[in-house]
Amino acid sequence: MGIFTRARDIITANINAILDQAEDPEKLVTLMVREMEDTLIELKASCAGAMAAKHRILHDQEQARLRAGEWESRARRAVDKGRDGLAREALHEKRRYTERVEGLDRELAQCEAVVSHYQDDIKQLEEKLETARERKRVLVQRHVHAINKRRAQMDIRRMDTSDVFARFDRVEHEIDRMESEADLVNFGRSRSLRDQIDALEDDDDIEEELRRLKSASTPPPIR
Repeated sequence: MGIFTRARDIITANINAILDQAEDPEKLVTLMVREMEDTLIELKASCAGAMAAKHRILHDQEQARLRAGEWESRARRAVDKGRDGLAREALHEKRRYTERVEGLDRELAQCEAVVSHYQDDIKQLEEKLETARERKRVLVQRHVHAINKRRAQMDIRRMDTSDVFARFDRVEHEIDRMESEADLVNFGRSRSLRDQIDALEDDDDIEEELRRLKSASTPPPIR
C-alpha cells in the first residue's frame, strides 16, 4: 500500500466521522480541506525526513569511499616495503569499507524510492487540494444561496399563511370609511350666497342656449 493510499484512507475515515456528526455543509467542507492540508503537511515533513536521511547516506558513503581509498594506499606502501602481512590487513580494512559502500548503495536506493514516493504523493495531494479548495468555494456560495432562498421561501409562506393581507383589507376598509365620511361632511348643507349667485349666472347661460335652440327650430311664417 502506497503512502498516499494510507493518507487517503485516513482522510476518508476522518471525513466519515465528520459526516456522522451531521455538521452544516460549510463547516464540513472547511474541515475536509483542513484535513487534506494537515495530511499534506505531514507528507512534506516525512519527505523532508527521508531527504535528510538520503543526504546522511551520501555523506556516509563518501566517507567510506575515502577510508577504502586510504587503506588501499596503506596496502601499497606496505607492499613497497615488503610487508605483505601488513598489506593483507590493510586490504581487509579496505574490503570492510568497500562493503560498507555497497551496503550504503542499497540503502540509498531504498531511500531514493521512498523520497520519490513521497514526492509523487505530495504532487497528487496538492492537485486534489487545489480542486477541493475550488469546490469548497463553489459549495460555500451555493450553501449561502440555499440559506437565503430557504429564508425567502419561508417568509413568503409565512405571508400566505398569516393574517398580513387581512390586515391590509382592514386598513383599506378603514380608508374607505374615512373617505365616505369626508364626502358626507357637507352633504345637505345649504349653499352659500356666493354659490347661489354663481348658480344664477349658470341659469342665465342655460336660458340663453335654450332660446337659441328654439329660434333655430321654429319654422318660418307662411306668406
